[in-house]
Amino acid sequence: MSTHHDFASILEGDEFDTLSFSKNLYERQPLKLSFKATNLNEAIEWQRKLRSQLLKLLGGFPRRKCELAPRVLERVNLSFRTPSGELVEYNRETIIFKSREGLSVYAYHLAPKGADMRLPCVVCLPGHGRGVDDIVGINPDGSLRETYGGYQMDFALQCLEHGYAALAVEQLGFGHRRDERSRKQSPETSSCQPAAGAALLFGETMLGWRVYDAIRSIDYLHTREDVDVNRIAIMGISGGGATALFTAAIDERIKVAVVSGYFNTFRDSIMSISHCIDNYIPGILRFAEMWDIAGLVAPRALFIESGTKDPIFPIDATLRSYEKLKRIYDVFNANEKLGIEVFEGEHQFYGKGAFEFLHRWL
Repeated sequence: MSTHHDFASILEGDEFDTLSFSKNLYERQPLKLSFKATNLNEAIEWQRKLRSQLLKLLGGFPRRKCELAPRVLERVNLSFRTPSGELVEYNRETIIFKSREGLSVYAYHLAPKGADMRLPCVVCLPGHGRGVDDIVGINPDGSLRETYGGYQMDFALQCLEHGYAALAVEQLGFGHRRDERSRKQSPETSSCQPAAGAALLFGETMLGWRVYDAIRSIDYLHTREDVDVNRIAIMGISGGGATALFTAAIDERIKVAVVSGYFNTFRDSIMSISHCIDNYIPGILRFAEMWDIAGLVAPRALFIESGTKDPIFPIDATLRSYEKLKRIYDVFNANEKLGIEVFEGEHQFYGKGAFEFLHRWL
């Protein structure tokens, strides 16, 4: 009589392994629009085709933009000290504006106090966690942090330290933009998972929804007289890094993009390691890999940072993907506008090389 134990060696084979099946399927994908251009004209035509296809894969955007109808809910004067002890005084506005019919965006506009000119502005996008409050130094009880903290290290405040204005945008599903069930739980509880699943049911994607919010955020910045609209950057970590990368790939008004804790390959991260549904774009691997999406940013400036011990975006895959991306920037003759920093650490915002890069290109 056979026992379950007798089958163990058979059941351990590749034909019963979901990841092996996925990787084998990956090897057979055509990547129809992966970069193959050998000159600038071919590269520009490749960008046009892939950008058009990417919009479809994301689920498309509304045909008409609704009125932003922005409102300032609060204006306060605040300050914080940098790790070096420097006092930074700034103005914070709490703003809401419409992204599309039935959906509004919650954001903070931060600007150094006393600025008497139009400032370059960085659109800042948080990753999974408490949401936008966690990148502007606001604790769960509403008090202000005394030093940079959390895995995101208050990078919107760091923008102020370096002389930029910042528009810190709440991503859909986090913080101030959650469903009622999530609000009744902890500050870290998101409605990301059910909302991302709902998007798929409509033939759309959460990433597409968030990218459109970011595009509307740039529309909003164009209404402000204190922003230099020719010097807009975008910066995000983790899920915010995903939105930053895809927004920069689509919206050419972005001059510089900084992607922290996200750039990798779909194969080695999103496909192989458990992630929130908001990362998934149905059908994307029939057309392109992540380095191709990043290549849509060229010849504009793009900086990537990754930790050596990041458990969900493996550094080896990041470096391999970056080598592929360099080839795209080579054809655009824009090597100097592509940068990377690998730091000793896990899944966190680092920022040292990123702000040096911003100072050079923004």
